[in-house]
This record gives sequence, structure tokens and C-alpha cells, in this order.
Amino acid sequence: MTDNERKDVHVRRVDELETLEELFTHALPAFGGAYLRRAFSILDAAISSGCPMTMSIAGPVTVSGQHQAWLIPLLEAGWFAYLSTTDAVCYHDGHRSLTGHRDPIHEVPIFGDDGALKDEGTIRVTDMAFDEEVLLDQDKFISAALMSPEFQHRMTGTEMRYRLGALYAAQEKKTGVTPGLLSTCHRLAIPIFVGAPADGSIFLNSMKLWAMRETGLLDKYDFEIDMHAEVFESCAYHRWGLFDQPSGAIGTLILGGGVPKNFNLQPEPALSQVLGIPDVRGYLFDVQFVTSPVTDGSLSSCPPGEAVTWGKVDKDSYLQTTESVPVDYSMVMPFIVKALLDKRARFAKREAEVGEEELFSEEPAALGYLRPREGYRLYEKRELLVKKLEDDVRGNAEWLRESIRY
Repeated sequence: MTDNERKDVHVRRVDELETLEELFTHALPAFGGAYLRRAFSILDAAISSGCPMTMSIAGPVTVSGQHQAWLIPLLEAGWFAYLSTTDAVCYHDGHRSLTGHRDPIHEVPIFGDDGALKDEGTIRVTDMAFDEEVLLDQDKFISAALMSPEFQHRMTGTEMRYRLGALYAAQEKKTGVTPGLLSTCHRLAIPIFVGAPADGSIFLNSMKLWAMRETGLLDKYDFEIDMHAEVFESCAYHRWGLFDQPSGAIGTLILGGGVPKNFNLQPEPALSQVLGIPDVRGYLFDVQFVTSPVTDGSLSSCPPGEAVTWGKVDKDSYLQTTESVPVDYSMVMPFIVKALLDKRARFAKREAEVGEEELFSEEPAALGYLRPREGYRLYEKRELLVKKLEDDVRGNAEWLRESIRY
């Protein structure tokens, strides 16, 4: 190793540090702490560069209140272009706004008496719990929503969740509760993808309405999710990230594994290997927090290096711009988000003091951090971006026709 390649470790005392950013960069020198330091530094670099980010998030983030603690503040910074999650996250997002169920979520022991909870009609999600009546009322709300006129056509899941976000927002305003995830994404026009829509209660309620129609109990029910169009839409956004915006790259933050992670990573191979679009690259930045060990062979655990072999992550930069931290994201994300938002606030304060031009001259990273808070509003641009990808597909007709011959 040459002197230029050598990375010295510069440690500072925690009682000398003033910010969380300094804690991440100067007080986590080794072992698991070094993983966290590297992950933070890569997120910092991605935001500083102005690169738009995507996020996949698995687990009960809404029922646990994590969305209000740190996820929504992160999305409101304007750095993230779209979200990949689960049907359950979208379903449970509505509980707190239900009429007659103010503050419906409460804490219970992880290792308590589940039989007793069942007898009293309490449903548990790890250490969060709610009354069974909350689910039954949420089912009524979802069923009524899916039966409303604006849902009576074939649509992508992103459109369904955008429309549902508007209904959640109205319900939150009616009951006077803090805005949730779907209403926030509706306000910011952040598309929400769900790779396994049938694996959750929103779709179960749609199945109920379909069954009622099939058995003559409903005259009409025409809602249907178009998964082909939804996957194509995700590809259109990845194409936008590579070719239609200044950074010419796109990054990702992966929280947990499962289907949300897989869906979030698949646009590159879908574009390059399946549709044959030339010059498509994977994510430039990839930071993930997962608990699965790499030895289990699951996609949940696979590190960015493995994703490089699939083309999902950029092969030329991944050694410097990716990190996989073996940790429960709920343990670290509040601190990471707080540190990043504090840095944004520091730049904003300095901008007010010296002006934009001087700030960007002395702190180039501020340009990426101080992107407009309204974000990329990709949902409002989806028709245009989908059309651009459709044009690319038409232009690749010869390759595509050859790809279906065997």
C-alpha cells in the first residue's frame, strides 16, 4: 500500500464534538462503528453531489411511527425521487386518522402473553399493538375508497397510492392528526411502488370487492392494478435519473430487504438486459442497512458487490460509493437523518448570511444539500417520462424482436 492509498484514522473525543455529523465522522473509528461511518459518508457524498436518490423500506415503518419520527422529515428534504415499500406499510399508514380511534397504537412487551392479547382483541406487531377494531375500520375505509368513482379503472399501483394519499390527507385533516406517509408523498408527488401488491390488506380488500362482484353482490367493480405499467414506470424513472437530469446518475438507500429491495434494484436489468436499452448503468451510490447475514443466500442480504454482477450497481465506483451495514435500520436512521438535516440547516443558515453565490463557492456540497424542498415531483412527470421510454423501446425494435426467438 502506497502513502497515497493509506487511510489514516483521525479520532476526536466525543466531549469535543458539537454536531452529530462530527460524531459520525470522527468518533466511529473501527469495527461496526466504521461501517456506520462509511455509510454516513457515502450518503453525505450522494446528497452533496446532487444525485437523486431512491429508497426501499421494508418492515412496519408506519404502524411503529417511524415514518413520523424520521422518514417523512427525510423525504421533505427534497433528495429522494421515489419510494419502494410494501402494501402493509401503505395500509397501516391510515390507522391514526380513523374516526373514533385517536392514538390507536400503543406499546406492548415483545415477550409478553400473546394468548392474553388475543383474548382481549389486541393485535401485536413486535412491540406495537392496536385493537382488532382498528383493522376492521381500516378495511371499511379502504373498501369505500376502492369503490369510489376515481378508482374504477385499470391503473398502476403508483396511481392507486397517489389517489389513496389524497383520501388519507382529507381524513387526517378531518380528525386533526399529523400527516402520514401516503399523504406526504401525495403532497410531494413522490411515487410509491409496491412490488408484491397481493401480499397485503389493501389488495385483500380489493379481492373482497372483486368476489362480491363475481358473486352478484356488487353490480360493478372495475379497479385493477396494472403491474406491467407499474414496472415500466419504475424503469422510466431510472432512465430519467441517468439521462434527463444534471448529475447523470442515481443513488439508492435500502432499509431492510425483501421485495421492496428487489423491486428497487430491478430497473437497471429491466432496461438493459430485458428491454435492451443501451448505455444503462446501475446505481452510483448504494447504502443499505440489513440484518440478514450474507451466508443465507437471500436477496435481502446480498451486498452491493453482488448487485454489481447483475448490473444493478455501477461496477466502476462501487468500492468507493457503496456500503452494506449489518444492523436494524430502526437503531441508526434517526441519528443519520438528524445529522443530515442538521447539515442542511447549517448550509441554509450560512446562505442567509452570505448569499447563495458565496456559499456555493466556499461549500460546494451546499448545492446538493439545498435542493428545492418540493423535490423532483416525478409522479406529475410520469406520463412524459413513460413516453420517452416508450420511444426508446420503439427505437430498439430489431433487438427486441430477436430477443423473443429461441
